[in-house]
Amino acid sequence: MNTYLTMMLEIGTLHCDPHPGNLLRTPDGRLCILDWGMVTRLDNDLQISLIEHMAHLTSGDYDEIPRDLLLLDFIPESKANMIQDSGVVETLTDVYSAFITGGRVAAPVNEVVAKLAEMSSTKGNIFKIPPYFAYIAKSFSVLEGIGLGINQEYSIIAECLPYTSKRLLTDINQRTGVALSSFVFGPDKYDLQNRVVEYDRVEQLVTGFGSYTTSASGELLGSGSSTNATTLTQTETLERYADQVLDLVFAEEETPLQSILLEQLAKIFTSHSRSMWTQLKDASWTLPNGRSVLDTAVDPFGLFRYSSLLNMNSKDEQIVTTTCKIITLAQQQISSGDSLDDTNILSNEDSLKLASIITRKVWDRRFAVLETGNRFANQVLNVTITRLEQSDNLVPTQ
Repeated sequence: MNTYLTMMLEIGTLHCDPHPGNLLRTPDGRLCILDWGMVTRLDNDLQISLIEHMAHLTSGDYDEIPRDLLLLDFIPESKANMIQDSGVVETLTDVYSAFITGGRVAAPVNEVVAKLAEMSSTKGNIFKIPPYFAYIAKSFSVLEGIGLGINQEYSIIAECLPYTSKRLLTDINQRTGVALSSFVFGPDKYDLQNRVVEYDRVEQLVTGFGSYTTSASGELLGSGSSTNATTLTQTETLERYADQVLDLVFAEEETPLQSILLEQLAKIFTSHSRSMWTQLKDASWTLPNGRSVLDTAVDPFGLFRYSSLLNMNSKDEQIVTTTCKIITLAQQQISSGDSLDDTNILSNEDSLKLASIITRKVWDRRFAVLETGNRFANQVLNVTITRLEQSDNLVPTQ
C-alpha cells in the first residue's frame, strides 16, 4: 500500500492493474510491478486535494466536503451553488462513514464505488465520477481483494494510515498543513485560541507514522548479510530515524507540524503549571480564612486569588487529561517497537557512538533549535495574553 500511495500522491503516475500476476517479489525482497499499460496521472494540486479530502472525511469535518468535491472534479464549477441543497454531501457522508471503519464487514471498495455510481446516475445533473477516480477505485479495489483473500479482517483504510500519517506529518505544503489541522482538530481547526488536539486522532497519527517508519527501517535492515553488517545497518537506521524526528521538531523555517506542536506545547505548559500550582496549594495547610498557607505566603493580599492565570478551568483539565494519554501512548510506542527500538542488539560501543551522533546532530541544528525555542516562547506569551483577554468568560474549577 505504501508503494501505491506513493505512486498516487507523490510520483503522480498510478499503476491501475495490480492483480497478483503483475506483482512479483524479487530475490532481494523488492516489489516488482509488471504491465504498465493501464495507468492514470494526477497533478500536484489533485494529489493535495485528495489528501485534504481524506483528512476531512476521517475527522468528520464535513463542512469542507463541498469545496473538496469541486477541487476533485466530482461537481463542475457551474453547479457549485447547487451543492448544499442537492443532498450529495449527506449521501457521501453515509457512504464514507461505512467505508472508513474498513474491512469486508463494513464496505469494500467496490461496494462504495457502486454506491457512488448509483448516485451519479440519480444526480447526474450535478454529481459525476471523474475518469481518474474510476481508475483509482479499480486499482484499490483489486488491492483490497488481495488483502481480504489473505485475511478476512483486512482493512484497506488501516493499511493506508501509515503512509497518510507520514505524509501529513512531514509535508511542508501549507494545504497539507491545513489538512493536518483538520485531522487532529476536526471542525475546530480554525479556532486557534481554544482548539485542543483530539487524542484518538493523535493516536492514529503516531501509530501510523510508527508503522511506516518501522516498515521503512525493515527494508534498510534487509541489506545486511552478516551479523556485523546488520548491527552497523541498525545503527545507521537509528541515525536516520533520529534525523527524521529532529527535522520534524526543529526547523529554521516553521513547518505546519512544528506550528501545531509548539502551539499545543505552549497550552500544555501553561495548563500543567496551573495544575501543579493547584496541587501545591491543596497540599499545604488551610488557614481559618479558607486560604492555603502557600497561597497566603505568595499572595498575602489575595490580589491574584481568582486570576485566570493561576486557576484551572475545564479547558485546562481537558489539556492535562489529553497530555497524560499522549505520554502513555508514547511510552507504549517505545516499549512495543521492534526494529527501531530494539537497542539491545547494539553493543555498548555502538550505543555510545549513536549517542555521540545524535548530540552532534542536535549541535548541527543549534540555530534551528534556537529559532524553535523563540517560537515556543512566543507561543507561551500568546497563550498567556489570550488567557487574560478571555478571563471574563472563564469559570475556575472549584
